[in-house]
Amino acid sequence: MGIYLVSISASEWSGEDENDDEDDEEGTGYGPRAAALNDALRARGLPPFTSLPEEAPFVRGSGLAFEEKLVPPMDGFVALCEDHLSPAEADLLCGWTLLVPISLDEEIRLPVASAYTDETMVAGAPQVLALAERLAEAVGLPSAVPATSDNLELTTWFRDGAAKDLAATRPGPWADDLDAAFYVAVYLRAAQFVLRRGSPVAYS
Repeated sequence: MGIYLVSISASEWSGEDENDDEDDEEGTGYGPRAAALNDALRARGLPPFTSLPEEAPFVRGSGLAFEEKLVPPMDGFVALCEDHLSPAEADLLCGWTLLVPISLDEEIRLPVASAYTDETMVAGAPQVLALAERLAEAVGLPSAVPATSDNLELTTWFRDGAAKDLAATRPGPWADDLDAAFYVAVYLRAAQFVLRRGSPVAYS
């Protein structure tokens, strides 16, 4: 149980995978969201989002998939956003339920249910990445933080002791609140993955 942030393959996005998004309370899968997003993009004079990679065989560290479990409390991260971002920027970074590899001047609100909300809030990865990079710089996020998230790499690194061990030798703002640093890393790596792989990321 818990909230996961996961990547979406082409077959899941199109609705061809009958088991896609099985945790969605509405049981709608990703197909309706894909169709609604393309309608919204066309209305803005943008091309539809149709080019997604298929799911690749699992290879740890390959960076071909994204999966993290959002376990820690977010209080410290929310405070960090308040200190370094405007309210609108914080809403953009934290408010999306679907992150896509498209540059969007503003979020797109879709009247289609997502896993935990009655609608889908779509954000562009370039905009989210810029905000996450600002937070990563503000806390001095170390380069030792895992660069890929194929199978809970960040969750494991922060929860199973490696982060605490590094914090003992590499103190700094990031080490003062490891829960906040975890979310900085998650949003940073999620946006990087979406842009690198061309695959959306959503809550599941």
